[in-house]
Amino acid sequence: MQTNFTPEQLEDPGVARANEILRACVHCGFCTATCPSYQVLGDELDSPRGRIYLIKDMLESGRPADEKTVKHIDRCLSCLACMTTCPSGVHYMHLIDHARAHVEKTYKRPMMDRLLRWTLAKIVPYPGRFRLAMGGAKLAKPFAGLLPDKRLRAMVSMAPKTIPPVSRNDDPQVFAPIGEKKYRVALQIGCAQRALNTDINDATIRLLRRLGCEVVIPKNLGCCGALSHHMGREDESHSQAARNIRAYLGEGDLDAVIINTSGCGTTVKDYGHMFRNDPLAEEAAKVAGLACDISEFLVKIGLPEGQGGMRVAYHAACSLQHGQQVKSAPKDLLKRAGFEVVEPADSHLCCGSAGTYNLLQPEISEELKRRKVATLEAKQPEVIAAGNIGCMVQIGGGTGVPVVHTVELLDWATGGPKPPALAQS
Repeated sequence: MQTNFTPEQLEDPGVARANEILRACVHCGFCTATCPSYQVLGDELDSPRGRIYLIKDMLESGRPADEKTVKHIDRCLSCLACMTTCPSGVHYMHLIDHARAHVEKTYKRPMMDRLLRWTLAKIVPYPGRFRLAMGGAKLAKPFAGLLPDKRLRAMVSMAPKTIPPVSRNDDPQVFAPIGEKKYRVALQIGCAQRALNTDINDATIRLLRRLGCEVVIPKNLGCCGALSHHMGREDESHSQAARNIRAYLGEGDLDAVIINTSGCGTTVKDYGHMFRNDPLAEEAAKVAGLACDISEFLVKIGLPEGQGGMRVAYHAACSLQHGQQVKSAPKDLLKRAGFEVVEPADSHLCCGSAGTYNLLQPEISEELKRRKVATLEAKQPEVIAAGNIGCMVQIGGGTGVPVVHTVELLDWATGGPKPPALAQS
C-alpha cells in the first residue's frame, strides 16, 4: 500500500511504525475471511482491510479521529485472526493499538462513553475494586432490564453467582518446589482473574511445584496494562506495565515469567515494542523475552502422563492462538494428560469476550458467543477447556457445560485435586 506521510510526521515513532505496517498491506482481502466482526456485520469497514484504509486516512491527514472512524475501530475485537491469515505479514496489532491511542488523544466521546470507559479502566484492573463492583452488580441483577444502556445491562449481567474468597496464594511470597529445585519462575497473577476465579492460580502453583519449580509471586505486581492499552490509554497502560517490569526484575534471576491468562501474555510479550523508545527499553525487552504461557513452559520442561479420561472441547483463545501463535501446546498437553480432545468448527474465530469488548459492544459479542457455544456443544464435551479467563466467563455465560482452565485439568490429571467447577457440576 502506498503511503504519503511527511518527513515531519515520520519523526513520530508511532507514525513511523504505522507507515511500515501500512506499506506491507497489499489489499488482498484474505483477512476478511477470518474477521469475526466482518462475518457478523458484513461491512467492509468492519474488516481489517477496511479499518486499515480508515486508519491510513486518519493518520496521513493528521486530523483528529471522527465519529465514523471511531465506530469501526471500536468494533474491532483485536482478536488478531487477521495476522494469522495475512500472507504479507501485516502487523495489525501495532497498527490498531496506535490508532486507538490516536483516538483517545484526539476524539471527545459522548459523556456516557467516557464514563463507562473510565469506570472500566479504574475498576477491572484492581481486584479489590472489581470485587466490590461485582457485589453491587449482583444486587442490581434483578433490575438489569430497567437499565437504559445496553452496555450497563451487559456489565450487570456479567456478575457471577458467587464471588470466590480471596486466595492467599496470590500474596507476594515464594513457594518452594516439591523435591529437587529445577527452575525458578515468577507467576503473573493477573487482576480480573484474581477476582473472578482463584482456582486457576492455585492449580498453576501446585502443578509447577510438583514439576520442580520454585514459584515467586513478586511484590508490587499489578495489572499488566492490557486493558488500558486496548482502550488507547497509553500513559496509564505504560505506567502499569513499568511497575510490573520492575517487580519482575526485582526478584533476581528467573527462568521464566509464567502467564496463565493469555490476554495478559500477548501484552507482556510485547513490552519490548511498547517501551522501545523508553529508558526502560532494555528491561522491558528482558521481561518480554522471559514471558511464557503456562502451556509453552509445560511443553518445554515436560509433563508426566496423566489419567484424565474425559472428553474435553478445547477453545483456543484468540490471544493465545493468534496473538502468541501458541496453537498445539495446550492440546498436546491435554492429550498427554489422558484427555480426549475435540475442537469446535471455526476454532479460529473469537468467542466475543476480547477484554472489555463484551461490555462495550454487547450485541456483536452476544452473537459471537452464541456461535461459539453452538460449535462447542456440537462436540458433546463433558468439559470445555480454555487458557484465558475472559473466554471462560464469556463461554460459561452461554452453556451448562463446565468451563475450566487448561491448567486445572492438567493439575488434576497429574496428581492435583479435581477442579471445583467439575466437582460442582
